[in-house]
Amino acid sequence: MRTNSLSLIHLVREPVKASQSEPPLLLLLHGVGSNEADLFGLAPYLDERFLIVSARAPVSMGAGAYGWFNIDFNPQGPIADVDQAQRSLRLLPGFIDELIKTYMVNEACVYLMGFSQGAMMSLALALTWPDKIAGAVVMSGSFPSQVLARGVKQKALERLPLLVAHGVYDPVLPIEHGRAIRQALEELPVELTYREYPMGHEVNLDSLKDASAWLSTSLDVHCTVNPG
Repeated sequence: MRTNSLSLIHLVREPVKASQSEPPLLLLLHGVGSNEADLFGLAPYLDERFLIVSARAPVSMGAGAYGWFNIDFNPQGPIADVDQAQRSLRLLPGFIDELIKTYMVNEACVYLMGFSQGAMMSLALALTWPDKIAGAVVMSGSFPSQVLARGVKQKALERLPLLVAHGVYDPVLPIEHGRAIRQALEELPVELTYREYPMGHEVNLDSLKDASAWLSTSLDVHCTVNPG
């Protein structure tokens, strides 16, 4: 189901296994130049207890192409439009509030899953609004140091579950980006799981299986959701 009635256009998959009246929410954030249909294709492989929302980023980049912020790639590395990124980041807490009210999801069980630029936004949101996030999957991203305008509240991050996955052969955001995320998060009191895969800038079957299993385990451990 596609809806335009909230602040971000999005696709919705209702829970396949409704274990309680307020299901957990999984918010999917796509990468640059893509759209809400991209990660939504992963929905059949993810825990059936989730209400899954795949959001369209607000910055138009052409026909069917959107992003959370403009970014230029040069030999020195990617250069982001930081102001635009911060504006997009400020949209997300309010959008989550809209989703909680509209779809009657469990506000204590809101998870994020982002790829590439969406991974950066997911991590930035989890680190700056940890009271809203129960956990996040960060796939093929980069540490969003320039986007963290609100700062990181270390005490509020205690035991926040985060899964970081990155391809060893990633030509877009090389593996050093994933390892830099790991290094930064190891200095914070989060519950970090870090994994590398023999893949490029993508979600391969092994990384998807691991992300799905991690989300299901996190639901069982951290959220008051009955097994489906």
